[in-house]
Formats: sequence, C-alpha cells, structure tokens
Amino acid sequence: MSQNPAIFDRRLLRARQSRARALGPATFLLDRVAEEMGERLSVVLRQFERAVDLGTPNDALRRVLAAGGKITTLVAASLSVTADGSSLAVAADEEALPFADASLDLVVSALALQFVNDLPGTLIQIKRALKADGLLLAAMIGGDSLSELREAFAEAESEIEGGISPRVSSFADIRDLGALLQRAGFALPVIDSDRVTVRYDNPLALMHDLRAMGATNILTERRRTPLKRATLQKMLEIYARRFADADGRLRATFEIVWLTGWAPHENQQKPLKPGSASRRLADALGAREISTGEKAGD
Repeated sequence: MSQNPAIFDRRLLRARQSRARALGPATFLLDRVAEEMGERLSVVLRQFERAVDLGTPNDALRRVLAAGGKITTLVAASLSVTADGSSLAVAADEEALPFADASLDLVVSALALQFVNDLPGTLIQIKRALKADGLLLAAMIGGDSLSELREAFAEAESEIEGGISPRVSSFADIRDLGALLQRAGFALPVIDSDRVTVRYDNPLALMHDLRAMGATNILTERRRTPLKRATLQKMLEIYARRFADADGRLRATFEIVWLTGWAPHENQQKPLKPGSASRRLADALGAREISTGEKAGD
C-alpha cells in the first residue's frame, strides 16, 4: 500500500458508493464516459485478449466494451465490484494491484482514478502489469470540475464563519497528468479533456446528484461538524446570483480528463533524432535562412 499522505478517505468512498447503489445511483456522467470510451477504443485496430476495468463504480463501461467485441476476457477489479454476465470480478485496491507483470493487454478506468491517493504509484503499477504495446485508456474527473460549487461554498463560509474548509475535492490538473504518464514510463502519452455542463433548478439538486453518484466530500481534511444552516443558505444565494443562465437555471461544470498511454514496444513510432530531418525548415516555409550572428536587415 502507498505510504503517501492520505488525501481521500477511501473507506468512506466505498461506503458512499455502496449507499448510492442501494438508493438508486445517478449514472448520467458514467454512461456518457462509457459510451465515449467505447468509441475511442473502437478506432484502435487490434483485439485485446485480456483486459481489466479498474475501479469503475458500476458496470456501464463493461457493458459497452462487451458489446464492442474487441476484448476476449474482461475482468472487473475494485474493492466493491460484483461479477456480472459480461465479465469476471476480482477484489483489488487501485493503489495495490494484484496483477502480474506483463500480464494484461488493456487497462481501462472510468471516473475512479481521481480518488486514488498515490496516482503516480498506481500508474507505475498499471504500466508494469501491461504487456509490451499494451494500452491504458482512462477517464478522470479533472481539476476544473464543480468550480461553481467550490467558489460559492468558499465565499459563503468566509462571510458567515470567518474562514473556509475543503468542501469540494480538488482534482488533478490536466497539465500535470501528461508528466505523470511519462514518469510512469508510458510511451506515446496523450492527454485531452472535455467539459460537460449540467443545468439544475437549484444547487440542492446538484448536491443530490453528487450524493447519488457516491461523490460527496471524502477529503480526510474535511470539516466533521454539520454544515450550518446560515452557511448553506448563503451558498445557495451566491450560486444562484453568479451562475444562473437567462432562464434562471444554474450551471454545474464537470471536466472529464482522458489519459491514453502505451507500454513501450520496439515497433512503436518514435520521434526523429535531432539533426535527422531530410529537409530544412526554411525551405518548407519558403523563407531565407539567417545564420548565427547575421542581422535580418543585412
């Protein structure tokens, strides 16, 4: 297990995800990501013999991938997963993977890795578990998600209680994730993102959806005392004033960050060595090349 400081209370995460499943989960975000991941995988011109769905909170992704026909054996891996008709299941912590080195052809994950305390360590373990030329394709909640709720809570607490506490999780920034893939040893890393704007009648409806996603505050440094009624009321007022559209409905932003990386293989495309170009840049641009020390007006 990772010895890094625990940012997230992962036991609480599992309890809240279990509660969400029992009460009736809100799955619109996961369903959207699952469909997108299926489309992204469909353009990869190869078959995957052994794949793992790592940590995805429900079976939406596995159903999409099973229908795609590109995977021979699909294993669902998390501490709270249950087997279904389309895949096998194994109890596994995303921070301590049980898979042998070079044993997997594909690892996918939908909206789970943002709650890992040691993401660099998890990425290293995934890379080790992949065979040469194996693929990681993952979607995470990005750092710009729920910026409206975070801002409204911060201002409300500052005004009512004279200080702020972490009410909304801070997720990884897209600019850092590419470097993490490289540090973990992945080849051909690609990071991209898209934003999903969901509109609500009021912030309480958003908070209800977050609870139904099992995605309410699990920060270890969260305030343990109940939210004051006056603070909640002020937050509702600030949110409605700042983030309402012309029709009065309120915006909530979710940033989805996509990670793609390959386990290195000798046949993969490689960047050209410096000085190996067969044509000068000046010729390609139709410009006159200026040597070192020569002024442009000479």
